[in-house]
Amino acid sequence: MLNIGSKITELRKQKKWSQSDLAKAVNASRDIIGKYERNENAPSIEMAQKIADVFGVTVDYLLGKSAFAKYNQNDIKRLEDIEKLDSDTKSKLYFVIDTFLRDAKARQAYSM
Repeated sequence: MLNIGSKITELRKQKKWSQSDLAKAVNASRDIIGKYERNENAPSIEMAQKIADVFGVTVDYLLGKSAFAKYNQNDIKRLEDIEKLDSDTKSKLYFVIDTFLRDAKARQAYSM
């Protein structure tokens, strides 16, 4: 069974929510949230999506499947929007991003 329970517990505690608070947010019972957190029961795909949505993470993050899955939904939306751009605009945008990243890394390296 997946260890989705620890992720749900971690996210719930970060928000300082009780199991009842999470249950109310996803329209479930507190008992089932407790079972998810103890890995006694796995949420359905629909419930996993609801839980991911209330915490602003991806289902992949809950499943522990991706190093970048903890990106919030706004970041993911930005990436999706970038992918819709024409290749010339994307190239220019990536050039600007790469320049900022290079400069930030250089500042970090020289500050040590």
